[in-house]
Amino acid sequence: MSLLSVEDAFERLVSDAAPLARVETVELRKAYGRILARDISALRTQPDFDASAMDGYAVQASAIVEPFPWLKVVGESAAGGAFAGAVHAGEAVRIFTGAPVPAGADAILIQENAERSGLSVRPLEGVVPGRHIRKAGADFSRGDILIARGSRLTAGGIALAASGNHPALEVIARPKVAILATGNELVLPGEPLGPSQIVASNTFGIAALIEAAGGVVLDYGIAADDEDEIGGRVDRAISDGADILVTIGGASVGDHDLVGKVFADKKVALDFWKVAMRPGKPLMAGRLGGLRLVGLPGNPASSMVAATLFLKPLVSMLAGRPGRTIYRDGILGSDMPENDLRADFIRAEIDEISAVRPIVNPAGRQDSSLLSVYARADVLLLRPPHAPAAKAGDPCRFVPLD
Repeated sequence: MSLLSVEDAFERLVSDAAPLARVETVELRKAYGRILARDISALRTQPDFDASAMDGYAVQASAIVEPFPWLKVVGESAAGGAFAGAVHAGEAVRIFTGAPVPAGADAILIQENAERSGLSVRPLEGVVPGRHIRKAGADFSRGDILIARGSRLTAGGIALAASGNHPALEVIARPKVAILATGNELVLPGEPLGPSQIVASNTFGIAALIEAAGGVVLDYGIAADDEDEIGGRVDRAISDGADILVTIGGASVGDHDLVGKVFADKKVALDFWKVAMRPGKPLMAGRLGGLRLVGLPGNPASSMVAATLFLKPLVSMLAGRPGRTIYRDGILGSDMPENDLRADFIRAEIDEISAVRPIVNPAGRQDSSLLSVYARADVLLLRPPHAPAAKAGDPCRFVPLD
């Protein structure tokens, strides 16, 4: 299978990626960041009554004319404790912010513009009908659409849903993404290291990307270089109802790279295997019934770069979020040589001191095994296939990280 361009591989991966049909109901406190599966309609009117926007006195505006008369204070209206009677000419009701406006009153005389003496109050200036009154339904009315389906729930959106009297919301289910690291050489962090063994780090970085994209991680641990063991994990992903199985390592063509062999034995329909990119060339993707499979390379930077460009957008789309990779414009901070037939995604740091666009400074070392370089990077600097040599100050494009 020949090398695919990054663009063609991406389109094959996400061409039919749509929000999951599964819906779940979550309580408001757990709804932040989730994607609405249904429109939210108001179950009440807010406010439910004409309410005062200020502390002061509810009055009849037509009765407040010069010379300003003394008005009899006949009661009080507070939030949660409305005045039961009505306001007539020559009367006022002490009122507080958020309290219901009594019948008969059509304006609020704010307390700064009033002189109080015992049970009487005198306006110091005129009032305008409707002044400082929040009309019933000013925020929303029962039946109004508060938030449309497909919206990502922000803190403000959750507060609005609560105000509309919704204790829980229907949201798109999170994609279930199983992660399987492969290789005899791998041990988990904190476990004793044997001869020729290394710590499995990729799983944790990939899991973080999946969760950031709105997915739920199913950690399948580490599988030895054994076809039956790897194949058993594929079967487990199906039985667990996973939407995606991500394998890490074993996607190349060496004697111990068994993921491709297992996929072939399982009759996985490959969308692609090997992409014209650096790092991340041995990336593969395919389908097994309703299960999507993504085989990431084992080198840490390769794995993280491929997951950033391909896996994270796929999970985002299944979760109902925007998923297209975002490329931004920058300025090269150093000279770059001409490129070959593969797209280079170079780990780089951003210098924000720029009047026009950010300056992108490539890291000095780009080996795909160097996780420390990746962790310090802010962006992936794109060098397209066959890009000519470029000078510091030339325009460039980059993909933000995290």
